[in-house]
Amino acid sequence: MTPPVKAAVFGTGSWGTAFAMVLADAGCEVVLCARRQEVADEVNTSHTNSGYLPGAVLPASVRATTDPAEAAADADFTVLTVPSQTARANLTTLAPLLAPDTVVVSLMKGVELGSAMRMSEVIADTAKLPPERIAVVTGPNLAREIAARQPAAAVVACTDEDVARRLQAACHTPYFRPYTNTDVVGCELGGAVKNVIGLAVGIADGMGLGDNTKGSLITRGLAETTRLGLAMGADPMTFSGLAGLGDLVATCSSPLSRNHTFGTNLGKGMTLEETIAVTKQTAEGVKSCESVLDLGRRHGIDMPITETVVGIVHDGKPPLVALEELMSRSAKPERR
Repeated sequence: MTPPVKAAVFGTGSWGTAFAMVLADAGCEVVLCARRQEVADEVNTSHTNSGYLPGAVLPASVRATTDPAEAAADADFTVLTVPSQTARANLTTLAPLLAPDTVVVSLMKGVELGSAMRMSEVIADTAKLPPERIAVVTGPNLAREIAARQPAAAVVACTDEDVARRLQAACHTPYFRPYTNTDVVGCELGGAVKNVIGLAVGIADGMGLGDNTKGSLITRGLAETTRLGLAMGADPMTFSGLAGLGDLVATCSSPLSRNHTFGTNLGKGMTLEETIAVTKQTAEGVKSCESVLDLGRRHGIDMPITETVVGIVHDGKPPLVALEELMSRSAKPERR
């Protein structure tokens, strides 16, 4: 009899916990690695993580520990769901503990500040792993809906198609349908830039603007993402799929999206500090908008929506002023 696949999930926020449920429902043995003992104790005794996923009951095959070495031991897949800007620090500690053949799976959607590296690049750089031992899971995956086992699709990406298929099998359930892709660059860019566009749409919603504005921002945001992806060698088809348009629509449309909610509060007139204070979990686009803009500039790509978000979030520009500047840009053909 084939032994079950073992998975270690580092990060017990809403998405890490929800993905642990998916893995367990697909038949994996899952260990959640928590920073706080009380979270591990709750998972092990009550099979819940009420601080991040209230109401969700975890499968009995999910257990938790605060010992990274215990979690990582013999894992077929080591899943990282930590905030993207802490990835390097977490990996520095985790890398020596990785099982010899484990595939490191990134659920992180961001670009590192300073280096402008995608998360798979941070993993490769820090843990010294080859591309075939690094995979990405992305797509329209709002954690609370998945925890409620509502139907969803996703993309599992790895440059090695056999590894992508192994991961696909490890997280395929009746409600969670993963597709494989070898375009890691495109999949990661779609996940990172959509957070920035989600902030923009949230700001517009907070300002009381309508669906025409939202539709325009989503469409032009996708064009912005695609231009950057093409410059970086991504497959343009990726951006019309789950990792591109699918994730973008979910993030820009749902009140469950942290980035959309964060942007809505800014658009209503809250300061950055006030918005951070009422936000319980990381809105990745807040920090990544700067690194995404940096990445665009490194590749000579014009990213006006991203630039507008950076101006509002980090430069203190009033949303109305930023909107007027965006709308007054020189006219050009749509496909530019």
